[in-house]
Amino acid sequence: MNILFIHQNFPGQFKALAPALARQGHNVVAMTLQPTQTEIWQGVRIVPYTASRGSTPGVHPWISDFETKTIRAEACFRAALQLKASGFSPTVIVAHHGWGESLFLKEVWPAAKLGIYCEFYYLPQGTDTGFDPEFPSTDPTGDGCRLHLKNLNNLLHFAVADSGISPTHWQASTFPEPFRSKITVVHDGIDTNTVAPNPQVSLTLQNGSGTSLKLTRHDEVITFVNRNLEPSRGYHRFMRALPEILRRRPRATILIVGGDAVSYGSKPTGEETWKNLFINEVRPQISDQDWQRVRFLGHIPYQHFIPLLQISTVHVYLTYPFVLSWSLLEAMSAGCAVVASDTPPLHEAIQHNKTGLLVDFFNSTELAESVCGLLADPQKRAALGKNARAFAKAHYDLQRVCLPQQLAWVENLAHMTASH
Repeated sequence: MNILFIHQNFPGQFKALAPALARQGHNVVAMTLQPTQTEIWQGVRIVPYTASRGSTPGVHPWISDFETKTIRAEACFRAALQLKASGFSPTVIVAHHGWGESLFLKEVWPAAKLGIYCEFYYLPQGTDTGFDPEFPSTDPTGDGCRLHLKNLNNLLHFAVADSGISPTHWQASTFPEPFRSKITVVHDGIDTNTVAPNPQVSLTLQNGSGTSLKLTRHDEVITFVNRNLEPSRGYHRFMRALPEILRRRPRATILIVGGDAVSYGSKPTGEETWKNLFINEVRPQISDQDWQRVRFLGHIPYQHFIPLLQISTVHVYLTYPFVLSWSLLEAMSAGCAVVASDTPPLHEAIQHNKTGLLVDFFNSTELAESVCGLLADPQKRAALGKNARAFAKAHYDLQRVCLPQQLAWVENLAHMTASH
């Protein structure tokens, strides 16, 4: 059958599903806003397109988000008309609708069944909004209004989508009925064969002076990974735990992965990045000698990311009540001893004292205590890491668990189409 994927940054969450469908013999096409020189990727035909305009300067701030999504949706709609004119007609459309692109595709192909990737529904209480009192809203009384309009894209998709898929039960739970009942919970999947413990692993870091530092499993390494270093992923809480960790663990090396931009939430006021803002806050509490043990690695290629997890003695993962990061589950798959925030997204993966340790997100002293305690207890680290890997393999393994369920979800969409 003909299957169409829609993702602004294809393949994104569909990096396993789309090629798997192509291998089954389906005609798979993907539309994306990302420019690409590749016409075929793992059996998937790539159709890039562009938006014809930008957002309106001075538009009301409550509707700026929806205007941007409408612009993207129109661009995808126009490109879809051209694709239809070339003779392509999908049986199933699978879309990450979060940026709006798939909103008008039923206008092009009314008979196609649309399945959407339900990543997050914005709520005024109980999720990321208002969670951290350190960063209060600039308009707390208007937040509910703004979020209601930010959900327009979700609400309009509910009217045209036939089914949804969500990576975790908690993320699915943010969506309201009646659409919540149409959402199947299946994680994107972790390649647990590739992301696995490796006792022989080593990692070599280059110093600015031209010298290098080689780390192995015999070294004491604390890892912290974000796409970007920002409050929504607990960067500020981790940084505030560093002075105590460095003082108590004089042989520990701290490896911090993440960029300087903002993925979620707002930018800091002024010219400083979140990264530098909290470096400046804690640096006076850390000696020059200890600071040399803190390494900011920026964004690193995936082939270097896996050894980073494999070499980790203790891995720290913190987050607001928001989308659960792949990196947490990959750390579990690598057999890391994890210290994580006691926030709702973690509760599906981390059982306290079994698959990891949970700490109060806002308590950097407790975080430092838990990290240092694990560093001093190799038996407990080994037990947590073993349990974490077993849990990841049982619930998030790509080939055995997640991909078969994803394929079944797509097949169900196809059967829904055939029944009409």
